[in-house]
Amino acid sequence: MFKLNLRSTYSNSKQIRHVFLDSKKVNLEWEGVVGLEIHAQIDTCSKLFSGSGTSFTKRVNEQVSFFDAALPGTLPVLNKECVKKGVLTALALNCDIHSISWFDRKHYFYADLPAGYQITQQRAPFATNGAIEFHCYSSDNRNKSYLKTSKIKQIQLEQDSGKSLHETSENLSFIDLNRAGIPLMEIVFNPDLNSGDEAACLVRELILILKQLQTCSCKIEEGALRVDANVSVRPKGSNILDTRTEVKNIGSIGGVLKAVNFEIERQIRFRKANKEVINETRAWDASINRTVTMRDKEVEQDYRFMPEPNLPPLKLSLDENDMKSNLINVPLLKKQIPELPSSFRNNLITKYKLSIDTVLRLLVEPILLKYFLLIMEENNNRNPVKISNFLMMDLLAVLTDVNIDIENCTVEAKLLGELHDLFSNEIINRVILIKVLTMLITGTKESPSEIVEKNQLYQINERSIIEESCKLTIEFNPEWVEQYYKTKKLLKKKSYQLLFNEAIKNTNGRANLKMSNEILQELLEKKS
Repeated sequence: MFKLNLRSTYSNSKQIRHVFLDSKKVNLEWEGVVGLEIHAQIDTCSKLFSGSGTSFTKRVNEQVSFFDAALPGTLPVLNKECVKKGVLTALALNCDIHSISWFDRKHYFYADLPAGYQITQQRAPFATNGAIEFHCYSSDNRNKSYLKTSKIKQIQLEQDSGKSLHETSENLSFIDLNRAGIPLMEIVFNPDLNSGDEAACLVRELILILKQLQTCSCKIEEGALRVDANVSVRPKGSNILDTRTEVKNIGSIGGVLKAVNFEIERQIRFRKANKEVINETRAWDASINRTVTMRDKEVEQDYRFMPEPNLPPLKLSLDENDMKSNLINVPLLKKQIPELPSSFRNNLITKYKLSIDTVLRLLVEPILLKYFLLIMEENNNRNPVKISNFLMMDLLAVLTDVNIDIENCTVEAKLLGELHDLFSNEIINRVILIKVLTMLITGTKESPSEIVEKNQLYQINERSIIEESCKLTIEFNPEWVEQYYKTKKLLKKKSYQLLFNEAIKNTNGRANLKMSNEILQELLEKKS
């Protein structure tokens, strides 16, 4: 069961820039152009080129080998498990796997990069030409999704740098090399997204895939997944790629959405004011909800790429029948790919007749999905649409009301299923459903049936009792009745709701809601 760095292909030519500046002579609508570069930490026990550990919880500089510290004479040894998990990820993302790839040195100086260069696969990565298909919601319509595909330019293996810790009050900087050499997959996407909404949905889908493959923990708070976004704008309908900015190290899915949308809006304002967008690196500052300048964008020549002399070419076997070589067998790895989120979604839709939007909402909250599957597994005669609505609407609403996170909900799925059965069989109404659900969430040890029996919360279906309650409500609330007859449509609806709620309250919340609505309307019409 279902349980990123080449430079992007943006152009910075003066000719293209002039095209955009001239285009402001007419009233054009603009669109964003977004390409993501995602660094995913490969989930292994040791680093990419050394035997040091990768635990996040270790003390500062506790996981640093001689090679990580770049001591003279030390050599890299490629971690085979990192390669396997990288290939497995690339296969799941529909990439072409190359039998031979190379490692490069990317030179730049920073204190947390002891060697003065990073080992990566800039020019000959092990995987290229992939694609990821995902469902996306726009900010304009959160209730309806659409299908989007983003192409993957390449996936490359590379080592991470260390971490700088700055003590501004003392004007000091400290270096932690625990992350130096941590194995990364850099997934470079084409600039084929148009908004922060699409970028966030892509990241969310990628996280589901990586978690299912168990190739990355995706713990963003631990730095296991970092997102860089290349953003530019252009007139709608144009295919030109203009000057872009790169927003670095965005630390959450919500941050991706906000950062990209802010940067698109910022660049559109510049274009409309006939100002030039500068090719630069920016950062997302969540405290002020805006991107801020970090530095001018480096040109590719600054890195002085060269072949890594201490590592041979990375060779992979593309022959399933190759049992003699000691190479990683790509076809055999492909057979190990588990059920992926897209297949799981389709199976849910087929088996339970759910809409794609319902399935997407369930997948966003894994605990809701677990509840749904357990409730349906216990009794497959239950209505899956009603069960999903009960979980997504009633359960989440009550959890919000009592200020409990879904992760801390301890109610057994069996009890939720029992409660919904009482409601669907019209033994209780929705008012009592919410009341009992609240009791379950806040810690009662009794079952829903025991609560209903003990407190005599059974639904009242006798017409005479409900009619009497409605008559009393009308008699003792003349001001609401008067408002109902004399006010405009909106206020009339509000007045009716007050009368209806009072009528239900008169029966301790037990009256048949449908019957109460019909009777109250009949009495109000007669009175008019």
